[in-house]
Amino acid sequence: MERTCLAVILAAGDSTRMKSSKSKVLHPVAGRPMIAHVVEAVASAGISSVALVVGRDAEDVAKAASIAGVDIESFLQKERLGTGHAVLAAREAIAKGYDDILVTYGDVPLQTDGPLKAARQGLADGSDVVVIGFHTDRPTGYGRLLVKDGELIAIREEKDATDAERTVTWCNSGLMAINGRKALDLLSRIGNANAKGEFYLTDLVEIARSLGGRVTAVDAPEIEMTGCNTRAELAVIERFWQERRRHQMMLSGVTMIAPETVFLAYDTVIGQDALIEPNVVFGPGAVIDSGAVIHAFSHIEGAHVSQGATVGPFARLRPGADLGTGSKVGNFCEVKNGRLGEGAKVNHLTYIGDAVIGAGSNIGAGTITCNYDGVNKSETVIGENAFIGSNSSLVAPVTIGDGAYIASGSVITVNVPADALALGRARQEIKTGRATLLRERALAIKAAKKAKA
Repeated sequence: MERTCLAVILAAGDSTRMKSSKSKVLHPVAGRPMIAHVVEAVASAGISSVALVVGRDAEDVAKAASIAGVDIESFLQKERLGTGHAVLAAREAIAKGYDDILVTYGDVPLQTDGPLKAARQGLADGSDVVVIGFHTDRPTGYGRLLVKDGELIAIREEKDATDAERTVTWCNSGLMAINGRKALDLLSRIGNANAKGEFYLTDLVEIARSLGGRVTAVDAPEIEMTGCNTRAELAVIERFWQERRRHQMMLSGVTMIAPETVFLAYDTVIGQDALIEPNVVFGPGAVIDSGAVIHAFSHIEGAHVSQGATVGPFARLRPGADLGTGSKVGNFCEVKNGRLGEGAKVNHLTYIGDAVIGAGSNIGAGTITCNYDGVNKSETVIGENAFIGSNSSLVAPVTIGDGAYIASGSVITVNVPADALALGRARQEIKTGRATLLRERALAIKAAKKAKA
């Protein structure tokens, strides 16, 4: 029978060191609140029940933590009296009788399911408490995990450690798993006879051993256990997350010329044999199909780029942009809620908003779909194999038929039938010699002003 598990996620901190107007767990990593990353890791470990211990911005934190398939119940921690006290804020959920209780933190967004599964396996193998640790060559300041004969005998804090114990490089991450049948009894035994008068979760090691229980530790990569307390640490976490995801993508067949300059969102999807040039930023909701090319200095969010399509350089795809197979959006172009058919081209200096462009159509430089009248947004529909001349303004709502031609510099306000030519501009006039007169007049005015001064 599969073991049941409750994850208790502690996210009630005041975030004072973050110097922020909102809870630190709401700050994004790869475009997603860090608390959501933690819930995703928990879900990947096969845990579908979460007790979320909240404090500041409780409703917003609960909303940000919500992901599909995970049952989350929030518990308000009214006082901050230590980690042991925080876990007991979820007493009602713990009392439901889960096999395993997993305790983790909302400000550790790089954690993955591997160590969480290992901790649960430790419980299945007979441990009452399993602590997740990490090895580091910079152990100063961390509690050391002291292990003997395969069991964790103590977590020794830096200030209490002997010189020999300070040489230990296996450190406490703060994450742990607890036997669910014994969890409330063990947690209720934590006291606060310490300098701060707080209830420390780490005391469970000594408590469980004193009752004859078995306590063990499992290892996790140091990077995964990186916590966040300041903006500087947030930037480090972002860097680690980006490096990890870029590496995964390149191993899956994506080419990145300068990966350190490419920034991905938590849900970015890039297909095999896609090419990503330097200095490309992906916001949430970007899907790049196999064989697409994203040229340098492009920004893509909420958009789909089909197989063989090219984007940029210096292009922006906003939410709703959908580029068909082999289509092209070139330099200094912006597409918002616009669909390009197969082989359609929007080569340069163009804005396409709320539009449908048919297969094979060519949109000339400087063209604008005028989609907003100050109140409403309307759609422009361009048929297949149409040609839109440079510097044209298409005032929506308007439809351009298949094979139609729009003369350069036109302002189009009326539907254009298929295979028609439309011109919407003033007739050019030439005044011979007028340039000389205008220039002489301007020079005379300038001289008069100078003499007067």
